[in-house]
Amino acid sequence: MRYVTFEHGGRVRPGLLDGDGVSPLLGCRTLLDFVRLAEADRAAVLHEAPLPLAEVRLLAPLRPHKNVFCVGRNYLGHAEEIARARGTELKLPPVPTFFTKAPTAIADPEQTVHFDGALSTQYDWEAELAVVIGTRCKDVSEADALGVIFGYTCLNDLTARDLQQLHGQWFKGKSLDESAPLGPWVVSADEIPDPQALQVSLRVNGVVKQQAPTAQMIFSVAAIVASLSFSSVAAVIIGALIGRRSSGDWLPSAVRQLSLVLLAAAVTYEAGRLLAIAGRFAR
Repeated sequence: MRYVTFEHGGRVRPGLLDGDGVSPLLGCRTLLDFVRLAEADRAAVLHEAPLPLAEVRLLAPLRPHKNVFCVGRNYLGHAEEIARARGTELKLPPVPTFFTKAPTAIADPEQTVHFDGALSTQYDWEAELAVVIGTRCKDVSEADALGVIFGYTCLNDLTARDLQQLHGQWFKGKSLDESAPLGPWVVSADEIPDPQALQVSLRVNGVVKQQAPTAQMIFSVAAIVASLSFSSVAAVIIGALIGRRSSGDWLPSAVRQLSLVLLAAAVTYEAGRLLAIAGRFAR
């Protein structure tokens, strides 16, 4: 199943995407409310007759109340790339490297994303697999970790690299407003029995800049969830970084098309210049 948050007639509602229609979910104000329900209660939720997809506007499917937890340097090719750029020996991390993006970083797949050229000249992009945890958990084992996942979606980790380096840590450069376009829908976990068997790619101006299988993640989705939940309650969206880019290949000043593709979902951003990267949902 594919779950969405949409706007229709000035009203924002959660829904179920079915072909060319969106069926509003009843009894849930937001998709987050639906995710928080027990599995049996979710199955009992009714929905209205579908609205034509062409008549609704798809928004970010989820807007968490707390920070989005992300994992950096989790793709082998990316780690090798960084080591080459720095001229250092490749050393893989013994544990996941967590960082966060503020809730205000979440952006809709169709909204205009505003970046200030005076703030940074090194805006970077990275395709991520976003994991939605559906069960509040703590100290979950790696063997049981996939069982707490509600679904998966796309997240583009936009970063001001020079700002990140200036501050010496990741939060500021990675947590600018609108720096985490999310969606357009969440694919339920039952449709993805093995999250390490996915392909993720990203295009800039029609040119493929990232393409990698999740099988090359240093830490699997299950290992990441287990590590995050160790002595901490996990009930959040996780962006599991798997992207790869060419070192120093920043967003060009004239971005015509920036797209992130995962599964059957595609998010496309179009604009005439970097300061206003507009987005349009593409099926």
